Amino acid sequence: MNKIDIDSYQAILFDFDGVLCECMDVKTEAFAELFKPFGEEIVKKVVKHHIENGGISRYHKIRLYYGEFLGSPITDDKVNEIAEKFSKLVVEKVIASDYVKGAKELLEKYYKKIDLYVVSGTPQEELDLVVNKRGMRKYFKGVYGTPELHRAKIKRARLVATPGCYPTAAILSLAPLVKQRLIDLDHIVIDAKTGTSGAGATPSEVTHHPLVCANIRAYAATTHRHAPEIDQELSKLAGGKVEAHFTPHLISIVRGILSTSHVFLQKSTSKKSLLELYRKFYAREPFVRVLEELPQVNFVVGSNYCDIGFELDAAGNRLVVVSAIDNLVKGASGQAIQNMNLMFGFDETKGLEVPALRP
Repeated sequence: MNKIDIDSYQAILFDFDGVLCECMDVKTEAFAELFKPFGEEIVKKVVKHHIENGGISRYHKIRLYYGEFLGSPITDDKVNEIAEKFSKLVVEKVIASDYVKGAKELLEKYYKKIDLYVVSGTPQEELDLVVNKRGMRKYFKGVYGTPELHRAKIKRARLVATPGCYPTAAILSLAPLVKQRLIDLDHIVIDAKTGTSGAGATPSEVTHHPLVCANIRAYAATTHRHAPEIDQELSKLAGGKVEAHFTPHLISIVRGILSTSHVFLQKSTSKKSLLELYRKFYAREPFVRVLEELPQVNFVVGSNYCDIGFELDAAGNRLVVVSAIDNLVKGASGQAIQNMNLMFGFDETKGLEVPALRP
């Protein structure tokens, strides 16, 4: 996109991650409607499971609900068919909901003038439905919004999908290694931990702080919806298919993500050479800091920074890469602003030059 006179265009920023992925009320209603024909008890089971397991993708939920709750296992084609119905229901409910009150009128009145959409962490099939719903698909071609990897494309884009929080931390921590194919791409294990704010503002037993503060919980251990984003970007970097093994955990903090990746080098190397690799890769990146020590969450909370550090085992073969971000800033709205700045031709760091809460 060329530089824009901001006063001459309608710029609408929608956080569709909040609408479509974290708007649990709307998704709960959609699941309840889908399973209503099977009776009230089934609906109660489905709703309870959905609310308590927000990170699991709808495909896995649908397969589970039919297989375990109804005792009727279904094929992949049937799962996809039901998932499509679910997505359409969600989109219809979102557009009709108070959550986007006023936005509908703006879209209908001004959509031909819209030159900017910032869409956070939205699964592509849901994004297509939303855009097509307004007849705008011909105006936009989406770009995955990691500035460190796709800056040139973001500057030209009219539709940017800002990455999810977990993928941001994982992808940035692994990008230099994967790009150079220095690791075994078949054995990438990512263990990530986050706080309660990652689940949105809807109250639930799972994120109720008096319960969370005395607990650590793994969830969606093999089925988290952010896993495809990680695989997509690592595959692009590698120039071939990569499937990482990703498991998230909920811990007793409010903000922040600590992502720990276990990888295995193709040949022995030194920490010095790895530091040189990372520092060269991120040399011109204003929000990535490569450390000699392992990162800590409270050094990034409140900021748009991603801190990366690692430890190498004695043999020089096994590498543990750790990254830390604020899930609400670099993992969400901060990165969206960073993308907006690039799209409008502004200084990329504007509005984001805020230090972390520590030190």
